[in-house]
Amino acid sequence: MPGKYTITYFPVRGRCEAMRMLLADQGQEWTEDVVTGDIWGKGDFKKSCVFGQLPRFQDGDFILYQSNAILRLLARNHVLYGQDAHEAALLDMVNDGLEDLRMKYGRLIYQNYENGKAAYIEALPGELRPFENLLAQNNGGKSFIVGKQISFADYNLLDLLHVHLVLAPNCLASFPLLASYVKRLDARPLLKAFLESDAHKQRPINGNGKQ
Repeated sequence: MPGKYTITYFPVRGRCEAMRMLLADQGQEWTEDVVTGDIWGKGDFKKSCVFGQLPRFQDGDFILYQSNAILRLLARNHVLYGQDAHEAALLDMVNDGLEDLRMKYGRLIYQNYENGKAAYIEALPGELRPFENLLAQNNGGKSFIVGKQISFADYNLLDLLHVHLVLAPNCLASFPLLASYVKRLDARPLLKAFLESDAHKQRPINGNGKQ
């Protein structure tokens, strides 16, 4: 049976994999509306998008754009936004930091992969250190990025760690808490089932084949 949610996006993981992981781990079903390059290139559908971008997310009659806004909506719908205003603010802080890293990753992949990959990987420890430190401050790194319950920022962080482990397989060698965090979250039963599914494995990380 189709789920109550619909994700409209290109046939890649990209900016939607964090929300897919969230939905899967929360036992939710959703429908994928895949937009091909040919459809997007014609321009009509792009014009219908508020900011001329995807993803597009639909919950019944409600339509929303912008991936981080969608993650926050799902966080509110599924009680994944911390236990009080302070935790919610910390989660916003973490997610803003993740957006900074995602933008840098995107520029590498789509604009400067061949010439910039080595320098990017060399600088990567400095980008990952803040998340290791945040984990260390929360129950000695044995819990989540903020608080005692999983949050939308955890799924976003996990997705970015996954893609960086493909880009630079040894990138967590000096970050034991992040390495353990990935293993712990990947083992969550519903999330593990999604990560092992063909839907996840066969979906490219990026649209240009670079990863």
